[in-house]
Amino acid sequence: MEKPDLQVHMTKKPKKSWAKEARDWTVSLGVAIVAALLIQNYAFAQTEVRNVSMQHTLVEGQRLIEDKISYRFESPNRGDIVIIHGPESDKRLIKRVIGLPGDVIDLTSDGQVVLNGEPLTEPYVKGKTYSNGMSMPYTVPPEKVFVMGDNRENSQDSRELGPIAMSSLEGRAVLRLWPLDKFGGLD
Repeated sequence: MEKPDLQVHMTKKPKKSWAKEARDWTVSLGVAIVAALLIQNYAFAQTEVRNVSMQHTLVEGQRLIEDKISYRFESPNRGDIVIIHGPESDKRLIKRVIGLPGDVIDLTSDGQVVLNGEPLTEPYVKGKTYSNGMSMPYTVPPEKVFVMGDNRENSQDSRELGPIAMSSLEGRAVLRLWPLDKFGGLD
């Protein structure tokens, strides 16, 4: 039995002109830059710790990844480490959410936080928690949160600034990038 002749026709693709190639690269690069900027501004960002109010959890110079999108769809939780950028302070702040709307916060004479009548377990705290002149007990108003730094004796927080508006929460710190030996999630 004879095998039929198979003819393969190879067609050459025409080469792209250098101008078309340059335009394609420019468009691709432009789209990548715009996407990166949108992600940086609206979804995730890198931020640096610039104060000591969150020691021992966070120390000055550490770099973090901030989730900017979650709070557009859900409310913060107690214990979240948040970045605050609003009228409450002229600086961006990093603090921990202690109280949510409607929560009653009180402080004992020995520096313990009491939340809704129950002592709060806070293994991350450095120092004692004092009222710093704030009248206690305190009920967190609607659409606000009560925040404190983990370094309680050296923190400008809701005890001085008052409650923080939900709209002032820029995002939630979710990951430590630097230094590398501390890389990982945040507690």
